[in-house]
Amino acid sequence: MTLGRAGRQAGTMTRAGPKYHVLKLALVAAVLLGLAGGGLWWLKIHDYSIRLSIDAGIAVLRDAGPLVFFSAMALLPVIGFPIALFNLTAGTAFAERMGLPAVIASAGAAVLINLVLTYWLARYALRPWLEEMISRTKYKIPKVAPADHGEITLLLRITPGPPFFLQSYLLGLAEVSFGKYLWISWTVSMVYSTGFIVFGDAILHGKARLAFLGLSLLVAVALIVHLLRRHYGKKRA
Repeated sequence: MTLGRAGRQAGTMTRAGPKYHVLKLALVAAVLLGLAGGGLWWLKIHDYSIRLSIDAGIAVLRDAGPLVFFSAMALLPVIGFPIALFNLTAGTAFAERMGLPAVIASAGAAVLINLVLTYWLARYALRPWLEEMISRTKYKIPKVAPADHGEITLLLRITPGPPFFLQSYLLGLAEVSFGKYLWISWTVSMVYSTGFIVFGDAILHGKARLAFLGLSLLVAVALIVHLLRRHYGKKRA
């Protein structure tokens, strides 16, 4: 690629600006909402066996009870279990019994415990073993200046790719400030969790308006994340 061509492409990307990215996110939101609505209609009309399987799984979670469910939500992601699965099923399983605000609050407590536990494991309890394991690879434990602890925590939490538990382990190994790690990680995590809990409860119960609200929250988060990454990218440049 020539320098002139690269310059023209960069100019085109710059002229596109934020409006272009907002339109892209709006289009993605419309597609996701359409897929969700189509999937719900398909489950209701075409294949009751899938819906029955989902209902059976939710019934198992209800029978286990909220204490077991949210305890598992706090502990299992420490070993890599996807926290998104808890978020998507929490509302459907317990909103009728507890109320949606109480479900979100319980999820917040579970996330808080998970963040504290993972940080302690990475920075203290498992650190010798993790250091030994990493030393056998081409990677090194990251070193972060104290002034950058908050920024690095935020960037890692909003960057797609690394799983939730791996982000926590990396931040613990990097010895970022516990206070900054905890409040930034919890805030970002709970914004995502709230959107997924609302959306998951609504889509499995056929609540179109609530599903749209949950999806809108997730799209808004995606837009904010995109703008933050652009901001920090320019700042780094």
